[in-house]
Amino acid sequence: MIRGIHHIGIHTRDIDRLRAFYEKAFGFKLVDRERNLKDFPEAGPITGVPDPVARFVLLKANNCFLELFEWTPPSDRQQSPLRPNDLGYTHFGVEVTDIETEYRRLSQVGMEFVHPMPVKSGPNSSVYGKDPDGNIIELQQVPAGDGSFDSLD
Repeated sequence: MIRGIHHIGIHTRDIDRLRAFYEKAFGFKLVDRERNLKDFPEAGPITGVPDPVARFVLLKANNCFLELFEWTPPSDRQQSPLRPNDLGYTHFGVEVTDIETEYRRLSQVGMEFVHPMPVKSGPNSSVYGKDPDGNIIELQQVPAGDGSFDSLD
């Protein structure tokens, strides 16, 4: 039985900067101390990366975990963040109760948005923004009981 999504993993070139952003912007807290994949012999078979070396931390806020990785050496593949229309995981959504207030607050802590204000779509409001690495985060306000895209309530 699947219980739900446990965490989202993000690879960054600067784990300290990205960790500080998610702590300040979204209230994430460190679950345990920072670790390194090289200390876990099972990391290679789990990830499929031979002899993996990466700093990593697990953060938690409410019902969501983030796992941040800073791999050494960096991958030789493309290094720019995915765009919304690329293949693969392209964003995660954060449900908020007051999107205008969160938009202003997150703008002040350095989140860059793709539109100058949240956009209304039926009863919902949404807008995409980017963390310091360019990863896309959607802010979304969903009325309780809407039915078309239920709130987390």
